[in-house]
Amino acid sequence: MAITSDAYRVRPGGKVSLKKYKTDDMGEFDSKESAHPLTQKNFEKIRDLQGVMYAEGKHALLVIFQAMDAGGKDGAIQSIFTGVNPQGCRVTSFKQPSLRERKHDFLWRHHMACPPKGIIGVHNRSHYEAVLVERVKNIVPKSMWKERYEHIRVFEEMLAEEGTAVVKFFLHISKDEQKKRIQDRLNDPKKMWKFSSTDVEERQFWDDYQQAYADLLEQCSTKHAPWYVVPADHKWFRNWVISDALVRILKGLQMEFPRPEKGIENVKVV
Repeated sequence: MAITSDAYRVRPGGKVSLKKYKTDDMGEFDSKESAHPLTQKNFEKIRDLQGVMYAEGKHALLVIFQAMDAGGKDGAIQSIFTGVNPQGCRVTSFKQPSLRERKHDFLWRHHMACPPKGIIGVHNRSHYEAVLVERVKNIVPKSMWKERYEHIRVFEEMLAEEGTAVVKFFLHISKDEQKKRIQDRLNDPKKMWKFSSTDVEERQFWDDYQQAYADLLEQCSTKHAPWYVVPADHKWFRNWVISDALVRILKGLQMEFPRPEKGIENVKVV
């Protein structure tokens, strides 16, 4: 295929308008079936490369997922990281901060959850909530959330320089697709537990959130910590974009299995 996940990476310094990003894009695929073999191959490569990362212990990978409500973060994480060695992968889902967490700076709990070397860390929501929810709901003044972009850039640059590759995925769905998914939750007894009345209430802030996302993509997509705007109306295409990006990032680390002990070729197990 000519097109790669790089087509969805936000270039540093550019203007971002989410209206220009198609939520139902299918790239050069014509169906879910045509994408399936390549996506499955990517999943296998992620598992293999994660094994090398765990053995080598020189790098870490922080994968951040952000989306509107019902955007598919849980499904993407489950699809892409199923089969990865659980010893080498840690998933953290961030809810509203606790009283203890609120007594620290906004990055504290997120830094505590960053993966050590050898580990893939997956964050379901992240420190970007501090320039999303807290902005849209006027929880903090504009002067505060605007300063946070710089704090985030410095934080992520520090992680990268210390050996943690950082990649961020915004799962981009349409308002109509969100409506359909929320209604599906109400109609399916096995999904009802996911529904919250706030999901419906938050829809009135759709445009505000879209602008907040556009601003953070502009401000915080960098060479060392890129953002990808992932078309996510089609879950199968979402999975291909994310898996393709992860394979490319992991390969770029040029990891190797540690060398065996000297003389191991002469060892005989009796």
